[in-house]
Amino acid sequence: MKEKKEITCVIIGGGYAGINALKTIRKTLQPELGAGKLRLILIDKQPYHLRKVLLFKPAVNDDNIVVPFGSLFPDGVEFIQGMVMTIEKRDKRLLYQDESGQEQHLKYDILILAAGSVIRQPDADQGGIALTGLASAAHIRELWHENLRKAVKETSRAERQRWMTVAVAGAGISGIESSAELVYALRKEASALGLDPSEVILYLLNAQDRLFQEGPAKVGMKLERLLKGSGVTVLHGRKAIREREGDLLLSDGEILKVGLCIWTLGLLPNPMLRSMGLPLTAHGRVIVDANYRVKEAPGIYSIGDCAQIVDPVSGLTDGMTCKEATAQADRLGKVITADVMGHSAPVHKSYIDFFCFGLGPERGMVWTRQWGLDIVITGKLGWKVRKMTWDYASLIK
Repeated sequence: MKEKKEITCVIIGGGYAGINALKTIRKTLQPELGAGKLRLILIDKQPYHLRKVLLFKPAVNDDNIVVPFGSLFPDGVEFIQGMVMTIEKRDKRLLYQDESGQEQHLKYDILILAAGSVIRQPDADQGGIALTGLASAAHIRELWHENLRKAVKETSRAERQRWMTVAVAGAGISGIESSAELVYALRKEASALGLDPSEVILYLLNAQDRLFQEGPAKVGMKLERLLKGSGVTVLHGRKAIREREGDLLLSDGEILKVGLCIWTLGLLPNPMLRSMGLPLTAHGRVIVDANYRVKEAPGIYSIGDCAQIVDPVSGLTDGMTCKEATAQADRLGKVITADVMGHSAPVHKSYIDFFCFGLGPERGMVWTRQWGLDIVITGKLGWKVRKMTWDYASLIK
């Protein structure tokens, strides 16, 4: 029998797509190759997996949302902390800059590009603060605490109200969950400081005419009612233009008096993709086929936020959330194993209609459509399902 050669599989990016791809490839391909025949290498600029969908948590308290790669994969995986600069397709190797700033080459047989996305930021002159990472989350937490302390000392009623008012610009899932967590934390802290918690105002600015454009209108309305019950006021059809010294100008000309403006503007494909030498869409996402293979790049696959993945049957493009990434990663393991072993590989299939929202501590909402019926779960059970999805995507048991 011909002995199988060792295969080096390199995964770029330790986000949701990357860690789940690593798990499934080890599960599916390693048994086929045999012991010691699969070398797995994960490259990321950080030594940990950032649970990016939970960025609102360090904005309200000191929750830890990073998971060291070594605790996710205690054995059988090599980690490189570095930034990939380019991919040399013909030679099947990549160039990266390690943590000391030195340039290094790395050979691969299989390369998985799961570089993810970056959070869109406002222009510098628009003021406010964007919830883009751990540092900005900590800064937001400091600011609203400081504002409430100022409110305690403030003798002007109008000015005290301004210190107790927050606007969240952007009503995607991140904006919705950030608003719900923030208003709960603000009211709790206001009460502890002797302020009237009912005076806390949190505006959620939605550029659309309703929440949750991905689902039915009645579910979006239910979501808004739940947010209202928590203390969040949704303003539809208006965008934040700029915040300056507590004056937040909206697209309809109204000015809101706020103590803090937080931007949650959605995601963009990772800009590092533009130096990879791979085919990209006009929006900067990697072009792949229905098996996640990158066009004209043998041995290279791409999934997650950085890839444009289209259902070959429905023609629908996958969204940029962790649920799509984990489903793609699960299928990618089977695709790569089939390609290595010379079998027919499965093709991409869109994820079922399924969305979850965290609406503050132990409160959530889940919507899914099954057999043509809308199924909605709210309250503590909705929150448990939401937490399960967060943990599942980050491989936390």
